Parts: sequence; structure tokens; C-alpha cells
Amino acid sequence: METAYFYVGLSGLLTILLWTPYILARVFAWGPWKFITNYPEGFPAREPEPPLWAQRAKRAHLNMVETMPAFLAVVIAADYVAGGVAGVVIGAWAQVFFFARVLHAVVYALGVPFLRTPVYLVSWAAIVMIGAQMFR
Repeated sequence: METAYFYVGLSGLLTILLWTPYILARVFAWGPWKFITNYPEGFPAREPEPPLWAQRAKRAHLNMVETMPAFLAVVIAADYVAGGVAGVVIGAWAQVFFFARVLHAVVYALGVPFLRTPVYLVSWAAIVMIGAQMFR
């Protein structure tokens, strides 16, 4: 199960790092002084328009924030119920989840629509497969 928890940890790190691109875009759009001192005047009603890639990066981050609780809960439950018997399988699917989410973030930010959903579905299927280990 060390592998599964390693990828849970990496997924958590990915989640907290995915805000970086759109925050940096905000620094460039607003200017460093406005960003550091607080929001621009009229925010949020008159927020300076961030670049499209930054808007997509923000949505990718929010999607990861929404998905992480399910991933974490299923890994912990599968470990508790199936334990050592399914540890290798759970670890492999946790690895698939992590790399699918990295690819999802990149594909989402780049705006590649025909890859975004399939890559997301791979990460979703990984959670389902981890959960299936509870019923073996």
C-alpha cells in the first residue's frame, strides 16, 4: 500500500500546485503592485480578463479539488477493507489516477477538447477500480 499512499500524497501536492499557473497569470494581468496590495478597484465586478489558458487552468484546478476527496476516501476504504491482498492493484490504479490527472491538467490548460474528457474518464475509472477492490 506504500505505492497507493505515495500517489495519494503526490496527488495532494498536484492539487495544491495547480493554482500556481492562474495565480501567476493574475500577477501579470493585474500587475505585481495591485496583486500584492490587494484586488484591483471594482473587483470582482470589473476583474481584468485573464488569458483563456489561465481560465482553463483554474477550471482544471477546481476539477482536481472536487475529485480529490473521492480519490482519498476510496483509497483509504479499499486499504481498510481489502488490505494487503489488493495493495499492489490499489497502488497501480492510484498511479494511473495521478498521471491521468497530470495529463488532464495539461490538456485542459492547453484547450485540447477531444482529449480532456477521455483523460478525465481514465482518472475516474481508476477511482472505480480502486473501489472495486473492496468487493474482491
